[in-house]
Amino acid sequence: MRAAVLHGREDVRLEDVEVPELAPGDVLLRVKAALTCGTDVKVFRRGYHARMIVPPALFGHEAAGIVERVGPDVAGVRPGMAVVAANSAPCDECPDCRRGKPSLCDDLLFWNGAYAEFVRIPARVVRRNLLEVPKGVSLRSAAMTEPLACVVRGVEESGISPGQTVAVIGAGPIGLMFVALARRLDADVLVAGRRAERSAKALELGASQAVSVADGGDLAELIRRQTPEGRGADVVIEAVGLPETSEAAIRAVRKGGTVQLFGGCPAGSRIAVDSERLHYQELTIRSTFHHTPDSVRRAFDLIVRGDVDPAAFITAEEPLEKLPEVLATLARGSGGLKTAIVP
Repeated sequence: MRAAVLHGREDVRLEDVEVPELAPGDVLLRVKAALTCGTDVKVFRRGYHARMIVPPALFGHEAAGIVERVGPDVAGVRPGMAVVAANSAPCDECPDCRRGKPSLCDDLLFWNGAYAEFVRIPARVVRRNLLEVPKGVSLRSAAMTEPLACVVRGVEESGISPGQTVAVIGAGPIGLMFVALARRLDADVLVAGRRAERSAKALELGASQAVSVADGGDLAELIRRQTPEGRGADVVIEAVGLPETSEAAIRAVRKGGTVQLFGGCPAGSRIAVDSERLHYQELTIRSTFHHTPDSVRRAFDLIVRGDVDPAAFITAEEPLEKLPEVLATLARGSGGLKTAIVP
């Protein structure tokens, strides 16, 4: 089969590899749509991901398709079934799983290989995070379940409520998903981004204001000036993953407000926090990593019911052979939002 193999920094090659063998409980998925994402672009730039992928390795993790074959001991899944698979599953046995924190699982099992004709979905993911896609829902749309599930958790952990002012820093696909979900909760949303076309998309998704940070200036002050009485936002969501934007998020929140540091910063990063303000203004700083089986299902339901339209985020479609070119374009900060790669 044809598959994308990550060999190192900005080195993804399309190669002929063996179709994966199945162990008991596994499922072989014929990929119909695999979506690009910010994490894949970061992995492409860096050449690895400490928790998810060490080269040379198959690449990609947002996929939906048709079940080609099932291994022994698979129940409830049959060849020909349209499904979407999340990219991980918790063990349900470690201390964090037992205390209801599956995203912190000591043995969180990831799979990669979505950019291929076929991908093996491990047994644990089949049991915990493989969902049948109903008729009338496209596989391209269903493939957005995984990133949306991460944002669903981020919104829930941020405690957004109707009437609040929510500032989203970053207008990439994840930031725009935050805009869409915060608007569903009747929050007043402002977004800060660098690219005019993405700011325009944020307004289309319901943001009331878009702040441009392309020309420099103090990001926190730019945001605060757009909030009622300049007091700062009730909730600030950082969806970029840089220390400087994380610090700006903390400075842009009002007293008593909540900061969601959602974007993952590079390993070894440090941020500065005004400890006096943190204490005397009772700030809450949160960080939400990954999804859970529950948030996967809530995200999937949003897509199935039509409450979130993946077409607003998937702006292009390309064949598998174009993947290296697509990733290189996204790594340069150009291109659209998410691209559907079709083997």
